[in-house]
Amino acid sequence: MFKQPFITSMLIVVLAGCAFAQTANVSSTTTQTAPRRPTSSTRKQTTTTTTTTTAPAPPAPMLTGTTTTTETTNTTRTRRATTPARAAVSVAERDVRATFDALLRAIEKTDVEAVMNFYWNSPQLLIYNNNGTVTRGWAQVHANLVSSYPDLKDVKLAVRDVKVQPLGVDAAVVTCAWTQTQEFRGTPESNSGRMTLLFRRVGSAWQIAHRHTSPDAPDPSRLPTSEQTAPPVAPTPKPPAQL
Repeated sequence: MFKQPFITSMLIVVLAGCAFAQTANVSSTTTQTAPRRPTSSTRKQTTTTTTTTTAPAPPAPMLTGTTTTTETTNTTRTRRATTPARAAVSVAERDVRATFDALLRAIEKTDVEAVMNFYWNSPQLLIYNNNGTVTRGWAQVHANLVSSYPDLKDVKLAVRDVKVQPLGVDAAVVTCAWTQTQEFRGTPESNSGRMTLLFRRVGSAWQIAHRHTSPDAPDPSRLPTSEQTAPPVAPTPKPPAQL
């Protein structure tokens, strides 16, 4: 009476054991299976990462180094070419100023020959005088000084706003304002004005090729009406107030 249920129960146990054994085999097989091969996306990612990290930067092209060296060499050559010229101009400026100062001292001593050594000994020497006249040639300037210097005493010549402008290494312009006091035949006198001197290098010396002198207060009779300064107009007096 109990045989059929018992058989049925045994059958169920056997079936369950088979199922468990099959599951265990599958798990064992799965565990022992070799790892999966990387997919294409994984290989690409690995390759990209490796290349970016380990590949060295390409060396700088040789053309860049060559260009830099050439530019540096050219710059050095340019500096070497211009530096002596600038130095020569600076020396010229210094020498012209020293010559100008020596000229002033010679004038104060009324030394004709010393003064004439500062002028270009040429018929082309040109002087625009303070009184509006013109003197041409070294010989005429020399004759004028020989005539006037014996009548002068206690000459004092002061200059201000002196500017030396080199024109290369062989010429320069000197501009200044001047005031001269002296005695002429025993009478004190004073005058002031502006002066422009053109110096040129003659051999190793600096000499004056042109001088232009103008007074601070020119003679009104020598000026055109358009350049004359009108005298100040006196204010018109007001009539007295009426009570």
